[in-house]
Amino acid sequence: MILALLGTLAGVLTTLAGLGGGILLQVALSLAVGPHRALAITAPALLVGNLHRALLYRAHIDRDVARDFVLGALPGSVVGGLAALALPVWAVHALMLAMVSLALLRRAGVWRWRPSRAVMLPAAAGIGAVSATSGGAGLLVSPLMLAAGLTGERYVSTVAVGAVAMHAGRLLAYGLGGMVTRETLAQGAVLTVAILVGNGIGARLRRHLDADAGARIEVAVLCVATVCAIAGVGR
Repeated sequence: MILALLGTLAGVLTTLAGLGGGILLQVALSLAVGPHRALAITAPALLVGNLHRALLYRAHIDRDVARDFVLGALPGSVVGGLAALALPVWAVHALMLAMVSLALLRRAGVWRWRPSRAVMLPAAAGIGAVSATSGGAGLLVSPLMLAAGLTGERYVSTVAVGAVAMHAGRLLAYGLGGMVTRETLAQGAVLTVAILVGNGIGARLRRHLDADAGARIEVAVLCVATVCAIAGVGR
């Protein structure tokens, strides 16, 4: 019941705001079963959930940004998962705060830089590696996409594509490392169904949002999720 509720909330939140669901699951499950098991349980569910979200909004995907991000994030997440060594918590937090600051400056019109392909590839590789080892670094995808100028459905769909690459890579690495078991797969299946239900609810709610309201929700959730990640991930 708890898994189903958390999965539904995660699906709704991520479909509305582009992020937040994964960190909600990771923090909650880490407190209940420990961080390593939480990573293994959430990986398949978040993979399917983001794939479903990407398909829902496939017409809006920014293919250039998505391609560059996937080329970096997929190998980065595999390497990070196999290494199973998290960056120091302070370094992850510093990266989160730096990227959030840049995203907020861009929203305010103070800073208009758009990440080039040369920047996107190494940034995506680093984010993929950290995501596989700490669970909270996937949050860095969102401010990077916001800094690239994506909003609305383009933002939600392209973030989903990037998340698919990261979760696929880390799931492969966890499987090779023996972290994936029948029990974690069964629990992941419950989460998967719940996330898909939440995606559908979130998609219906999103139809009633105008562009300005959607942008405000994206930035607000980004800030709140960052605070939650810093407070809970890695403990």
